[in-house]
Amino acid sequence: MNFSGSYAGADVTFLLKPLPLADFVDDVGEKERLIQSGRRHYSEMLSPERLPSQRYEAVFEQACRDNGERMARDCLVLAGLVAARRNGAITLVSLARGGTPIGVVLKRLLERVHGRATVHYSVSIVRDRGIDANALRHILAQGHAPESIVFVDGWTGKGVIARELAASIERFNAQHGMAIDGGLHVLSDLAGSAACAASCEDYLIPSSILNATVSGLVSRSVLNEAIGQDDFHGCVLYSDFAPHDRSRAFVDELEGRALALAGGVEAQAVDKQAAAQRSRAYLAAALQRYAIADLNLVKPGIGEATRVLLRRSPRLLLLRDPNAAATAHLRLLAEEKRVPVEVDRHLPYQAVSLIRSASDA
Repeated sequence: MNFSGSYAGADVTFLLKPLPLADFVDDVGEKERLIQSGRRHYSEMLSPERLPSQRYEAVFEQACRDNGERMARDCLVLAGLVAARRNGAITLVSLARGGTPIGVVLKRLLERVHGRATVHYSVSIVRDRGIDANALRHILAQGHAPESIVFVDGWTGKGVIARELAASIERFNAQHGMAIDGGLHVLSDLAGSAACAASCEDYLIPSSILNATVSGLVSRSVLNEAIGQDDFHGCVLYSDFAPHDRSRAFVDELEGRALALAGGVEAQAVDKQAAAQRSRAYLAAALQRYAIADLNLVKPGIGEATRVLLRRSPRLLLLRDPNAAATAHLRLLAEEKRVPVEVDRHLPYQAVSLIRSASDA
C-alpha cells in the first residue's frame, strides 16, 4: 500500500503495509525475553505506543527551541552534500521511521534551494533481514533511475543499519544487475559508518525523542508472518493520535529555519575515521565494564538511548552530564520508568542506554 501518513502527499510516500494494532501484544518484558532467547526476531513484534505525558511534551518543545536551528542547519548541509553527489533528478529513500522527517525536509530543500526535481519514499530496513526489496523494486518500476537513489536516515548509533543497508543493496544489485549506491546519508554519524554526514557529534535531534506523533503517525516497521512474499514490510497507523500529531508542524518549522539560513551555511569536514575508532573503543570497554555478552544490548548516543527508554527494557541510563539540557527527556523517562542513572564524565557520547538482559529479569 502507498500512503503519506499524516504528511502532505507531496512530501513522502510510505511503502509499508498497515497492520491491525490488535495483532500485537503489550508486554515489553515478554517481548524482550523472546528476542534475547532467539525465539522471535525484534521485527516480528511491536509494543503499542502511548501518547507522551504533558511533561514529556514540554521537554520536546524545549528541545525544538534549543536544537531546532542546529537540526535545520544540518538538514541544509546534508541537502547540499546530496545535491553535489548526484546529477539530475533525485530519489530520496528514507529509512522508516527515524529517517522520514529528515527525508521530508531534504526533499523540500533540494527542490527550493537547489532546484532539483526530487521524490521521496520511506521504506523499511530490518537488522539481520535487510531492506525491503519489494519496496525497492516498486520504486524502480515507477521509472526512477537507479543512480538517482539516495538513502537517508537520522543518525548512526553503532553503524549496524549502515552496514545492513550496504550489504542488502550489494545483494540486490547482484540479483538485478544494477549499481545502486548503498551508502547512507545522515545528520549525525556517531559510528563513522555513513557515506555522507553533516556531523559526527552526538547532539539532540528533536525528532528522535518522539515516536509516531513526529513521524507521520506511523509505527516502526514490522516483518512477521502477516507479511506475504509480495508485500511491503508492515507498520501500524496510529490514526487515533491525530489530534496530538506534530509531524507536519515539525517539518514546516525545520524547513522555515533552514530556508532562513540558506546561502550562509557551509559544510564542515567530518572525521569519520575518528568517529569509528571512538565507537569501537567505547563498545569494547562497555562490554567489559558491564559484563555484557551481546553487543545489541548497548545503545550509544541520544537517539538510540531514547529508543531504549521508549520501547525496550532498560537496565541503565548513562549520562556524561547529569544536568545537560540535551538529555532532559532521558532523565524524565528514566524517572517515569524507574530506570537507574549513572554519570560517567568520560563518556564519549552524551548518553548511552543499556538494555536489560532477559536472564536478569
